[in-house]
Formats: sequence, structure tokens, C-alpha cells
Amino acid sequence: MKTGIIGLPMSGKTSLFTILTGAHQEVRMGSTAVRAGVARVPDPRVEALAEVFEPEKITHATIEYLDVPAVSKETLRDPAYVASLRLVDAFAHVLRLFEDETVPHESGPLDPVRDAEHLDLELILSDLMVIEKRLERLEKDRKKIKNPDLDREHEVLEKCKAVLEANRPLRELELAGEDEKRVRGFQFLSQKPMLYVLNLGEQDAPRLHAVEQQYVPLLGSRPNTSVTAVCGKIEAELAELSPQDAAEYMASYGLQEPGLDRLIAASYRLLGLMSFLTAGETEVRAWTIPVNTTALKAAGTIHSDFEKKFIRAEAVNWKDLVDHGGYAGAREKGLLRLEGKDYTVKDGDVIVIRHG
Repeated sequence: MKTGIIGLPMSGKTSLFTILTGAHQEVRMGSTAVRAGVARVPDPRVEALAEVFEPEKITHATIEYLDVPAVSKETLRDPAYVASLRLVDAFAHVLRLFEDETVPHESGPLDPVRDAEHLDLELILSDLMVIEKRLERLEKDRKKIKNPDLDREHEVLEKCKAVLEANRPLRELELAGEDEKRVRGFQFLSQKPMLYVLNLGEQDAPRLHAVEQQYVPLLGSRPNTSVTAVCGKIEAELAELSPQDAAEYMASYGLQEPGLDRLIAASYRLLGLMSFLTAGETEVRAWTIPVNTTALKAAGTIHSDFEKKFIRAEAVNWKDLVDHGGYAGAREKGLLRLEGKDYTVKDGDVIVIRHG
């Protein structure tokens, strides 16, 4: 799963990408190239299980982020740039809420709602152009042949067009079944889920949660959107500190966890993802799967042979496993369950796959 980090110039998006992924920042004046990086998904359950099993290897789940140059009318005319945007599963739009007299905001006073609407409008216009071209082609094809599928595609695209012409992104349009499949191939930009990331100044860091809640009804109340807040300057400092010093530094601002941990968790939720775990003396590992994944599909995430030769799964909640010192203790208390291929894996399940 990929999340594209987007935003206006001087919003701090590239700095956040660099801190998230550890990818070195490059000077890219005028470039529309996209940079990719991987962030580790913070998960205290992995560390807790590692204390019990003392494995040779510890592996966290990861999420891929793309650092996308500023979206504009000009960049959206570049086919390669647009193609890179279509590849992502969701966007994280970094919205500037920090004052810096040396770097004025290009639109004047700070207004994250204005900036969010401005960028959404660019995505809407890009999608509208795609739909209008396709409708022109459909009109010609429908005159040549009678095909119910073409008629239905035309009807669905007209519905999409009406939403866009009302200046609403397609992520607000609910499509199901065959209609959803018909538009999936277009990979419309305004249809992708949107995480709004408020980038606060250092002086507002103690109010981070309050500011986040202030903007939830303004930005995150629509379908397939979410809001989180970070302070880029503090995150940059935290990246250079030891865990103990970082904890003390956060405490001085009244923060309990790094903002980027919350950003990653918010990305996970927005994409409809969760983690199950495997644990043993060889490795403790978190695996990323969509919510409502069956045990059979989860087995395939570990190895394709596990899915093909699946017999059953043994499942136990991670905390039960930790509290009882491992599988023997959990089994003795009747907490280790035998589940079939249709079992819906829960977030935090520790799974042992039995296969032929």
C-alpha cells in the first residue's frame, strides 16, 4: 500500500517525508520526479512479544510513502507525474499551520481549509478532463454498436461528472459492485482517500490535540477523509534523540507519542489496514492485511504455499500470549483457539498456520 505525501510549496511535506522514511532530502527545483521511502509502523505489541520469545529477528510492518512535488495545473499536465499519482492508494496532504516570516505562505494568511480546497479543486479538474474525454469516446462507440456495458459505463461516468461539476471529489461518491469496478481502472485522483496532516509551529505543539479536534469537523467529516496533526520542527528534533531523551523532550510539550507515529497509524486506518502477528524463537513479526481478511488470505500473506495447503490456524490475542508467557501458558488457560479458513483475523491476533 502506498501513500502519496502532497502539499503546497513550503508546507513542510518533504521534511516530514524525510523524517518518516530516513530518505535523504534532495534538491529538486522544478523537478516532477517522485521519491519513494518506507516507514516502519510503530507497534508496541511487537516489542512485548519479543521480550517473551527473545527471537533472533524482529520485523515490524512497513508502509510506503511517496514524496510528490507540489500539485498544480502545470504538474498535472505532465503524464509521468499524473501516472505516479495514480499509483498511490491514498494521499496525505500536509497543510501549513506554522508561521515563518522568512518563508511566507504563497497565498497569504495561513488557512489550511483554503489550501485543502485549492488542491482538491486541482484533482477534481484533472478527473473531469479524463471523464469528458472518455464520454466523447463512448458517444462514438455507442452509435456504432449496441452494448449494455457501454451504456452502463456512460451512465456511471455521467454520475461521476455531476459530482465533480459540483466541486465535490469522487471520494464522496459511493459506488458499489460492478459500478465500482467500472471506474476503478481510471484511478481517479479525487477518489483516493485523503489524510489531512496539519503541520503546526513549535509554539502550538502543547495544543496539538486541541488543534486537531478543531479541524476534524472542517476537514475530516466527509467520507474517506481523516485529520491528524504534527509539529515538523519537533519531529526533526526527536529523530536525532535517544528514546529516553525523546520521551523527556515530548513530555516538555505535554506530548505522549511522536506525531509521526500518529500519522502512520492514521494512514493505516484510512487505508483500512491492520496487523496480525507471528511469534516464535526465530522471529517476531507484524504482517499488514486489510481489515476483515480471512485466515486463509492471511496465511497467503506469510507464504503462498500456506494458503494453498492451509489446514487450520491457531489464534490467540497478543496480550493473552504475553500475560501467560507464551503458547504453553495460553494453551493451558484455553486461550489458544483453533480456527478454520473462513475465520476473520482480528487486529493483534497472533497466528500459527498449520498446513499440509
